[in-house]
Amino acid sequence: MFTGLVEETGEIVGVEEGPFLRVRIAAREVLSDLKVGDSVAVDGACLTAVAVDGEGFWVELSQETLARTAPTWRVGHRPNLERALKVGDRLGGHFVTGHVDGVAELLRVEEAPGARNYHFRPPKGYARYIAEKGSVALNGVSLTVAGLVGEEFFVTLIPHTLGVTNLGRLRPGDRVNLEVDLIARYLERLMRGE
Repeated sequence: MFTGLVEETGEIVGVEEGPFLRVRIAAREVLSDLKVGDSVAVDGACLTAVAVDGEGFWVELSQETLARTAPTWRVGHRPNLERALKVGDRLGGHFVTGHVDGVAELLRVEEAPGARNYHFRPPKGYARYIAEKGSVALNGVSLTVAGLVGEEFFVTLIPHTLGVTNLGRLRPGDRVNLEVDLIARYLERLMRGE
């Protein structure tokens, strides 16, 4: 479980093909107590650290992870990183599971007073889980939905968020990992009586 409050942006410095895609991520902050077997949200995807040293860590990505996440698993990409929540930690964002639902596309960016509005199109079938003033995680960042326009939604990003996450580097056409609010998914299932 995560909060969606990014600790740092790392950098992918190595990629190895095999039965799983192995990815090496250079980092600083998350390494302070990271050990093999720990969970790390990497652009919002909950991954297991399979090797850790003083300069970074390795993760392995299954075909399921590759199919559901944005195509950013390449050298040079700077993913948002967050260690798993510990019992007793403050919960400043919202409950983020790290189970990416799919990929949303950035359609446009509009200037707003002291901020920017980022408009996204969710994957087909996911707009119903997104509500105005509800929560979403984009590349692992906990955000409040500022508004809805048909199937699109937008979030308002303040300068701090733009500066400490990789969202400030996005351009129209870029794709991000989307996790809808956990409560919305369970509520729908309960309403269907399953």
